[in-house]
Amino acid sequence: MIAIVDYGWGNIRAIANIYRRLNVAVSIAASANDLRGADKVILPGVGAFDSAMQSLNESGMREPLEEVVVGARKPALGICVGMQMLARRSDEGKLNGLGWIDGEVRRFDVSGFPNETHLPHMGWNDVRPRDSSDLFRDLAEESRFYFLHSYYFAPASPEYVLAETDYYGQFTSSVRSQQIFGVQFHPEKSHQWGIKLLQNFAEL
Repeated sequence: MIAIVDYGWGNIRAIANIYRRLNVAVSIAASANDLRGADKVILPGVGAFDSAMQSLNESGMREPLEEVVVGARKPALGICVGMQMLARRSDEGKLNGLGWIDGEVRRFDVSGFPNETHLPHMGWNDVRPRDSSDLFRDLAEESRFYFLHSYYFAPASPEYVLAETDYYGQFTSSVRSQQIFGVQFHPEKSHQWGIKLLQNFAEL
């Protein structure tokens, strides 16, 4: 059973609908009790870092979520702001992140961008995985995914970089530490590539 954490932020229904079409058992976890029995966890997210972290902290699910992911070592996938929440901190806010993957979230430095380019980084872009044995299994070397963000995850070590994307310079678009994964893009909006990635996560 894959539990999608519902703390008020994220495209929860879209992700759940993809799994239902794939005949993968999925549930929407809106309380600590809902996380019990989960084999895997998805932490979606849209909006601002502090708002998302505050909602998760106030939901009563942070501690049981950490018990499932950090304690029981169940696979987890953070999506968009959900990936950024895996970091220690963010330039976008003042609250601490989960700190499950060592790193921080930074705002794109637009000083070197062309004048006509602005934030957010929005639309389709190539994603180049460094490792295609699990989350990116059977996806082309430059699969395309849908992005919408102004901040990116900067890992403390290259060992956490799972995939990269070019937006007037390389940035980390997917991270991994052991069984914890994060993707900056929205697989639920990325057609066949996103569906395949969500299926790969279900099959880990």
